[in-house]
Amino acid sequence: MRVGFIGLGSLGKAISGRLLSQGVDLIVWNRSKEKALELGVPVADSPAELIREVDRVFVIVFDSQASEEVIFGKDGLVEGGIEGKTIIDMTTNHYAYASQAYEEIKKLGGYYLDAPVLGSVLPAQKGELTILVGGEREKFEENKPLFEKFCKNIFYVGKAGDATKLKLINNIVLGGFMQVLSEAIAIGELAGFGRDLLIQVLESGAGKSYLLDVKKKKLLDRDYSVHFSVDLIHKDLHYAEDMIKDLGAFSFSLQNVKNAYGLARYVGLGGKDFSVLTELYRLITTQNPSDI
Repeated sequence: MRVGFIGLGSLGKAISGRLLSQGVDLIVWNRSKEKALELGVPVADSPAELIREVDRVFVIVFDSQASEEVIFGKDGLVEGGIEGKTIIDMTTNHYAYASQAYEEIKKLGGYYLDAPVLGSVLPAQKGELTILVGGEREKFEENKPLFEKFCKNIFYVGKAGDATKLKLINNIVLGGFMQVLSEAIAIGELAGFGRDLLIQVLESGAGKSYLLDVKKKKLLDRDYSVHFSVDLIHKDLHYAEDMIKDLGAFSFSLQNVKNAYGLARYVGLGGKDFSVLTELYRLITTQNPSDI
């Protein structure tokens, strides 16, 4: 069974590589064709061409605008014919878009699974991601064997849109914890402590967490090559703000956390891994981003 795959950013490339290592036959499309060619699998000229070759396709792109273009735009999946076919959208979308996409695809005789993932490059490579899935239960069950090839935890959550809401709730915690952790390390360095000692103390105390375990080596090496970018977490927190507003709720911390990533984007760090936030204090103090 050949499966379609669209979107070969850092996480998409890791997931597609994992699927290939598990024996899944892929045909891919990516806006930048060079990245697609690196996988050594068939490359479609457009999403429309790709969907003609498969009965299901994974999509994982930057945001809802990109998802909409890939699915509904010129030469998008819809133009290739989606009747009876399943689109598994792993993009961290705006929750309202996920619900709308489900309804539009249903009208066209297709199926849409709202299926964002939790985790980044390293868990993807090990098959240890978590996936949240909303949409038709039957289509979830049908595709579960594929999810099991790259996910350790699999949750069916009900209707389309709800999976995205849960992902945004998770990323409120993710973004907030990385911001607090980064701030603590930066303040500790300004106080004269070495990063190695700071991280040892934090992982022995209040900072002990899965996130610190995953990011420890990058933080110690000051390696900010992207696994999950500042741009992405800022976008996700923006979507989360919309959700909170629509719920008639409020957050004491979300706006401040989002603003920290907004500042990182403003000073040119948007394309770096979001752990680069640890450097923000030094950058502001020295006003010299060239060494980051």
